[in-house]
Amino acid sequence: MIIIMNKDVTEEQIGAVVQKIQDLGHEVNISRGTNRTVIGAIGDESKLDPESFDSMPGVEYSMHIVKQYKIVSRESHKQDSIIDVRGIPVGGKQIQVIGGPCSVETQEQMDLAAQQVAAAGCRLMRGGAFKPRTSPYTFQGKGVDGLAIFRQAADKYNLPIVTELMDVRMLDTFLEHDVDVIQIGTRNMQNFDLLKEVGRIKKPVILKRGLSATISEWLMAAEYIAAGGNHNIIFCERGIRTFETAYRNVMDVTCVPVLKRETHLPVIIDPSHAGGKAWMVPALARAAIAAGADGLLVEMHPNPCEAWCDADQALNPQELKDLMGSLRGIAEVIGRTL
Repeated sequence: MIIIMNKDVTEEQIGAVVQKIQDLGHEVNISRGTNRTVIGAIGDESKLDPESFDSMPGVEYSMHIVKQYKIVSRESHKQDSIIDVRGIPVGGKQIQVIGGPCSVETQEQMDLAAQQVAAAGCRLMRGGAFKPRTSPYTFQGKGVDGLAIFRQAADKYNLPIVTELMDVRMLDTFLEHDVDVIQIGTRNMQNFDLLKEVGRIKKPVILKRGLSATISEWLMAAEYIAAGGNHNIIFCERGIRTFETAYRNVMDVTCVPVLKRETHLPVIIDPSHAGGKAWMVPALARAAIAAGADGLLVEMHPNPCEAWCDADQALNPQELKDLMGSLRGIAEVIGRTL
């Protein structure tokens, strides 16, 4: 960590900072420039809190110089990580499209959706049994019954399932239903107790970006999971909130190359929640793959007009097939497969 002192700092103030660093068990390096004095604390800076120095007399500001996210950082793991989901790789050369409805509704609906997802060429299926909705009066999901319906439908086509965990108290239930990939939704990205709990299991976790989260905050959220011992993490960009009202969220495609530089973990994109309209999804999906995303999370409903939630953003079965066809061409151009 480095501490930048004010221009008019006194020797007494410098001495106080130096003494505090030494008391914390770190070595000190002092660099005196023309206008500023910079004090370096040498050692394990994770034990140093910049805020504890910022309030000291003579200090302008202090900052860590080593990334706080260590396990998920590419500095700790140079090669790209590939997350194994029942033999299906997420990351690496093969791109994965996770298709399925926003919510689990009925056994008939999920049986048909599973058939259509598999027919389109998707290897994994998504579906929400528990739904975090803005209004408490709208459909909240089928709950535990939804997990059973989803599992039964997906098993007919050997599709691993992806579904959202909202409450830490339901984790054991998710494990009992053998959920293959646990999704942490945007509203829970910084639910640290939940992150710690999924960190103690070995199930793959899709971590969606918070509505207004920075890349650094997102990476630190992933570090909570990794610190518990679970390194099977997949980042999912689902659009961030800005001033724009022409679409649901802004799909930050720039985050893909940034994350690829910062972390070794896979990155996927949810174009359905980003655009909020089905007609936007193909263009956003193609942009995501062209930018280097390792996969997509795409909503598809057997009959979108009858969907119980987010009907506007769900593709129909033919649209999903058409999207898969267009993505294969992009994948081939960039040296990947679908």
